Amino acid sequence: MLVLGWYILVETGSVLLLTLLGSLYYVGTLIAPVLGMVGDRIGHRDLLAAMRFTFTVFSTIIMILALTGHLAPLYVMIIVCIMGLIRSSDLGVRGALLADIMPPQHLVSAIGLSRTTQDSARIAGALSGAGLFAALGIGPAYVAIVCLYFTSTVLTLCVIQPKTPHDMVGHKPGDLSSASSVLHDLKEGILHAWSGPGMRAAICVAFLVNLTAFPLTNGLMPYVARDIFHTDQTGLGYLTASFACGSLVGSITLSLMSGARIARLMVGATLAWYLMLLVFVEIKTMPLAMLCLMLAGTASSLSMTSAAVILMRTASAHLRGRVMGVRMMVIYGLPIGLMAAGSLIDWIGFPATGTLYAVSGFAAVAAIALRWRADIWYLHSPANAR
Repeated sequence: MLVLGWYILVETGSVLLLTLLGSLYYVGTLIAPVLGMVGDRIGHRDLLAAMRFTFTVFSTIIMILALTGHLAPLYVMIIVCIMGLIRSSDLGVRGALLADIMPPQHLVSAIGLSRTTQDSARIAGALSGAGLFAALGIGPAYVAIVCLYFTSTVLTLCVIQPKTPHDMVGHKPGDLSSASSVLHDLKEGILHAWSGPGMRAAICVAFLVNLTAFPLTNGLMPYVARDIFHTDQTGLGYLTASFACGSLVGSITLSLMSGARIARLMVGATLAWYLMLLVFVEIKTMPLAMLCLMLAGTASSLSMTSAAVILMRTASAHLRGRVMGVRMMVIYGLPIGLMAAGSLIDWIGFPATGTLYAVSGFAAVAAIALRWRADIWYLHSPANAR
């Protein structure tokens, strides 16, 4: 994302096309419940490995085009759009696989530990990827990306998934060849995701942060680096790594917390996240911006990991993939937020757009906490169980 985002911004000079590229990564969020259902039936490990192999193939195409001098913004957009059909489901399928493997009493720590590997990889990727791109160009950078995707595919196949998850004994999956069975399973998963205690609130919070928080630190970061802080690819890597460093701190913290009230933590961390973003959009110096991004990253990790714990701990085992598919579907708020931000920045500027996003998100999360306070705030609620 970092490499292609900078490429599109430099080649076209358009922040609107940059936000369009960021949006294309998530075009598949609307079919995420379908992939979740497939994972429930064929196994989450096998589905994840197939997805990683697909990433490897399309990254190889970009690498070949770049090395032969035939890469163009249009080709990048088309390939990212195709990859985006499944990319947004990667996190959900990985979470469902983790929940299959780990017993419930270790789930919070396991998710926190899993996030530490993800966040540390983002730090390394942001720094090394930006440096490699700046020094050698997009072709050599994509050689490294292809190698990493291929390695991830092989390692995914090394995972030993239980034939029957610990809390799924006796369940028999439906018939993939039956259209009525497929529709029934999809409906069952969507209804279950919206009916569990605390699950509605967690899904709404996830939608809101994708709509109003992640655009400011995700797809818009190349624009922020070049036009707000007037830096290059290396500076972009520092900014991206700062957010990832904060996420790593949050992941480690959560992995060490055994008795946290998860639902309360989700609300508090999300509100803190918006406060940090409100400060970030007004900062004009790199060191302060990096510090603010670190704090925002910590809050985002605590918020999103808590939401995932609520969903995976509450969902029935045979519906876990579909529930996480619904969770991934709300990521569709991110492309909407990115595209709206691209237009708003041209109209009112980045600081005003960021302030609007942060204030509206803060107010909406506070309203969610008030609306579903019995599910996510009261100590005796299942979502706050230790």
